[in-house]
Amino acid sequence: MDSRVAFELGALRIHWYGLLVAIGMLAGTCVAAQEFKRRGGDPSVVWDGALWVILLGLVGARLYHVFSSPNDGSQGGWAYYSRNPLQIVAIWQGGLGIYGGLLGGALGVLLVCIRRRLRFLCLADSVTPGVLLAQAIGRWGNYFNQELYGGPTGSSWWGITIDPPYRIRTPGADFTDLQRYPPETRFHPTFLYESLWNLVGFVGLLWLARRRLREGDIAAFYLMWYGIGRSWIELFFRPDAWTVAGLPTAVWLSLSSITIGALILLYNHWFLSLGRSAASLCASDASLHH
Repeated sequence: MDSRVAFELGALRIHWYGLLVAIGMLAGTCVAAQEFKRRGGDPSVVWDGALWVILLGLVGARLYHVFSSPNDGSQGGWAYYSRNPLQIVAIWQGGLGIYGGLLGGALGVLLVCIRRRLRFLCLADSVTPGVLLAQAIGRWGNYFNQELYGGPTGSSWWGITIDPPYRIRTPGADFTDLQRYPPETRFHPTFLYESLWNLVGFVGLLWLARRRLREGDIAAFYLMWYGIGRSWIELFFRPDAWTVAGLPTAVWLSLSSITIGALILLYNHWFLSLGRSAASLCASDASLHH
């Protein structure tokens, strides 16, 4: 059986990628609901709005992947999907760009806030720790799809082996050359690096959320933490990254993410002389719905 398939139910094949993404989204929603409840909000707000947030997040993530231009010699991204439009919906085969997902998910959170008369940053503070957990879980789908790995580790024990059909070819290196890179060659597991980075960030955000912070601080720390982690992974370990002006596109987006997070913190702790805790702010919003 295909190693990318978790199990089969008759003619239905459940892929590891889709299964892990679904588990990640469920776990992230559970965390978001508990965090919103801890802040005095009604957790049903999170559960009721989760469908829109997840749906728009998936659409954004898929569109980012579809319109990308990966440097892996596969002629993937838009070069492929423009010729095979029906494959755009085949997300079980992999291909979700996290920054597109974040933009789509943020739009979903905004719509929930408008409908429920909540402040955007208040709800974002409750959601973002769970987003990091979802990302940490979902990244393991890349392992089963044998994708998003880095260059050779040069080690006989550290790294993952990649089957020949899933090897990438870049202007700087042709990993499909089995003479130079034999089947036992080990490659950097970048999915693992990012998963661990996200898991540490998840624990850190939960710890920070229990301090007396201002509205938007947790969301700001998320933007900065993920942006920093994604930047070093892209710069040091991704030979096949989609690039713009000589830098991986994800690095440009990460720098934007870090900047936005820093500006939120600067506004909260430099320009504001008075402020209430995130918990009390959420509680005041939640009282509108009781």
